[in-house]
Amino acid sequence: MNKITVYAFISVFIVSLISIIGVFALSLNQKALNKSIFLLVSLAVGALFGDAIIHLIPDAFESAENPASVSLFIIIGIISFFVLEKFLRWSHSHEHDYEGAECYQEKTNAVKPIGSLIIVSDSIHNIIDGITIGVSYLINIEIGIATTVAIILHEIPQEISDFALLIHAGYSKTKALLLNFVSSFIAVVGTITVLVFGSSFESFMPLMIAFAAGGFLYIAGSDLVPEIQKTSDLKDSLQQFIAIIIGIAINYNL
Repeated sequence: MNKITVYAFISVFIVSLISIIGVFALSLNQKALNKSIFLLVSLAVGALFGDAIIHLIPDAFESAENPASVSLFIIIGIISFFVLEKFLRWSHSHEHDYEGAECYQEKTNAVKPIGSLIIVSDSIHNIIDGITIGVSYLINIEIGIATTVAIILHEIPQEISDFALLIHAGYSKTKALLLNFVSSFIAVVGTITVLVFGSSFESFMPLMIAFAAGGFLYIAGSDLVPEIQKTSDLKDSLQQFIAIIIGIAINYNL
């Protein structure tokens, strides 16, 4: 097993373990939890933008035979994540309509259908994370580490939210934790696929990197930035700004 494979597997395993952070979230009061998520989301914005713009996009252009195709795949990545999110939002809305039309079972016995949607959508998201980690390490170890850090910072608030949603859907805390971990561990499949077949698709690697960068840009710009824009408090805004700069600086120094 070569060095790249070892680093990639360690990274994807660490990312998968983030799913159990819900246990620690339970020990925090609501105010402390909201404050932690508030800062982590800001940090993730800087990390995702930094990794995409400082590492992934320049490397994709440098190794591509046709630079125009890299630009195209960045756009395809953004649009693909937009379409995926639209579909998931539509499905979410559809599930709520379905629940409203059906007779409810006893709350103690019922698990809302939305719980299954959360698990499926999170699994898809985690496979993409695994692919992104694998592709990044095939470029070089430094970019692999930078990408892993960016994904971890994004996953922490995401996994806390998923854990809370699964409990809200009717799962017990133990089952919610187990399901969250299983869906996160599926990221390993994405990494293995890239490491096994990566050399066979070497010419497509710049395009895969560009696609991943587009995904990062979409997540940061469309999902996370609107969240941190909801506050107009000067102190909170300053903390957000500092957290974003730290996220960018982490990538700049890797």
